[in-house]
Amino acid sequence: MTWNIPNILTMVRLIAAPGLVLMFLYFTRPWADWFALTLFVSAALTDWIDGYLARAWKQETKLGAMLDPIADKAMVVIALLMIVALSGDPRVGMDPWILLPATIIMFREVFVSGLREFLGDTAGTLKVTKLAKWKTTAQMVAIAVLFSTGIFQHMWIERTVGMDRDILAEILAGGDDPVNVRLISDAYWYTWWIGVGLLWAAATLTIVTGWDYLRKSLPYLKDTE
Repeated sequence: MTWNIPNILTMVRLIAAPGLVLMFLYFTRPWADWFALTLFVSAALTDWIDGYLARAWKQETKLGAMLDPIADKAMVVIALLMIVALSGDPRVGMDPWILLPATIIMFREVFVSGLREFLGDTAGTLKVTKLAKWKTTAQMVAIAVLFSTGIFQHMWIERTVGMDRDILAEILAGGDDPVNVRLISDAYWYTWWIGVGLLWAAATLTIVTGWDYLRKSLPYLKDTE
């Protein structure tokens, strides 16, 4: 195995994936949201950096080719699991706007991984396409935005606990805003809608790229007569 800087960065990203869970186990919110957002964005940046360095320095290796997609999938799947869990409400259950696209994305990752494992030596037919790279980018940005939504959500809760409903309604209607409650509310909803919109866009790209991979693998799935 060759341990160069691109491979080390990929390994750091792989280790950072379960680190997202630790943020919410050992820190209270919204600090956990801040730390998770920082960790996720930093790890996502290494995805671009290690690929760029590997090509620029001609240090592309089999180890990096193996670890890179695993690290990407681990980051996305674990982050989505956290977002789905945190978006739930005991009174109404999981948020379907987040649960459905997250389910589509995770199903596709498992499905394509299974295809690649089955194809073995012929898995080269399922090379990562430009559209798949856009899919990954949309996923990363959506997850980062949704982590920021958690920050504003808890700022909102902290600022409005115990507040009289009439006063809160007046603030949200544009009245006096001594604690920036309206600003926090707007930031929460804007980031939520942007994050959910990007997540659905990523889910759509997930379906398109998943079908493309299935179509390419069909000739290898036919039984010989």
